Order: sequence, then C-alpha cells, then structure tokens
Amino acid sequence: MSVIYKNSMNAIGKFVPEKLQPLWKHPAGPQTIFFWAPIFKWGLVIAGLSDLQRPANKISISQSSALGITGLIWTRYSLAITPKNYSLFSVNLFVACTALYQISRAVRYQQQQSALKMAQATSSDAAH
Repeated sequence: MSVIYKNSMNAIGKFVPEKLQPLWKHPAGPQTIFFWAPIFKWGLVIAGLSDLQRPANKISISQSSALGITGLIWTRYSLAITPKNYSLFSVNLFVACTALYQISRAVRYQQQQSALKMAQATSSDAAH
C-alpha cells in the first residue's frame, strides 16, 4: 500500500463517525478495492437495465452470454473468498440476471422469426 494512500485513509478516517467505524475498518470496507470494485460495477447493471429498452433483434447473445457467465462465476467467488463480499455478490447476481434476461429475449425473438419464416414458406408453398 502506498504511503500517500495510507496517510489519506488515516486522515479521512478521523472524520468518519464512530457508528461507521466498523464499516470503515472492515476488511472489505471503503479503504479496499473489495468495496470500490462492486460500487463501480453497478454501472454494468445500469447499462444492462437500460438495454431492456433495446429491440430484441439488436441484442448480442455472445456479449450477454459473456456477461451472464462472468456474473455467475463472480457471484460464486464472492462467497468463497475471505472475507465474504456481499456487495460483490449482489452486483454480480444483478449482472448475471440482466444478461440472462437479455439472452432469453434474443432467443425468443429468433424463435419467433424462424416460426414466421416457416409459416411464410408453408403458405407460399400451399399457394403454388
């Protein structure tokens, strides 16, 4: 840990109320990457939620699959590490859920399009 960072955290820690000192000093608290990484990762969840408005034909199944798989892996990992990181768990659970929902939308759209093509092919064959 750098001297500047350590001194900064000590200076800030003096202003943290007594009630919040356990959180401040926690092994996964605001003085660690274990706290800040999940906070910033919520940006992926927000992006995933905003993509719910995206037309299903514009959803990338491979990208959503990658997000879903990594979300599931990190969800599991967050409970396997010491200290358990429930913030990391929750953000990755949400990343996985939004990605899996997007995959289901894209797959349903593709199935509907296939069914439409089959119905069109069948009706054009019957007309001839």
